[in-house]
Amino acid sequence: MNIDKELDTRGLNCPLPILKAKKALAEMQSGQLLRVVSTDSGSTRDFQAFAKQTGNDLVEQSTAGNDFIHVLKRR
Repeated sequence: MNIDKELDTRGLNCPLPILKAKKALAEMQSGQLLRVVSTDSGSTRDFQAFAKQTGNDLVEQSTAGNDFIHVLKRR
């Protein structure tokens, strides 16, 4: 998977990871992938809702240790 942009939002709590992702996606081209790494345990649910609301695709969600990783595809 070719990630076009990555955001490190570790240590930030809701809604900051979502707000930073929204800003980053606005600067990206359609079809590009954004990877967001967060330590906020609620971010999994938050990014699912965010993808539904914005129409962007939530391509993948995973965890690695204390990190929650979200990959979004710009619509």
